[in-house]
Amino acid sequence: MARSTGFSAQTLRVLASLESDPVTWRHGYLLAGETGLRSGTLYPILIRLAERGLVEACWEDGQPAGRPRRHLYRLSSEGLAAARAALAEPAPLKHPHAAAAGRAGRRRMAGEGA
Repeated sequence: MARSTGFSAQTLRVLASLESDPVTWRHGYLLAGETGLRSGTLYPILIRLAERGLVEACWEDGQPAGRPRRHLYRLSSEGLAAARAALAEPAPLKHPHAAAAGRAGRRRMAGEGA
């Protein structure tokens, strides 16, 4: 569930991964492994974070043998502060009556308890 920072749960996973070693440039494949996110989710998040100035992005130096150059990512100083603030917030608790109301509604729909 998203916290009040406006970041989705998936974005928080990316921020947590980048925040764990904020000075190291990392490529998307490594981030995908650390976060468990697929490329169709991960790369749009990285692009949005870069557009907001929270993530720096650059191309890998040189041409590695046998593979294309990778795009590398790390948190900007603003991104590091935002990540730490977002990750320090407690996750919101679900209202205890919400689960009970959902169960009661399902029972009524199934013809129980009427």
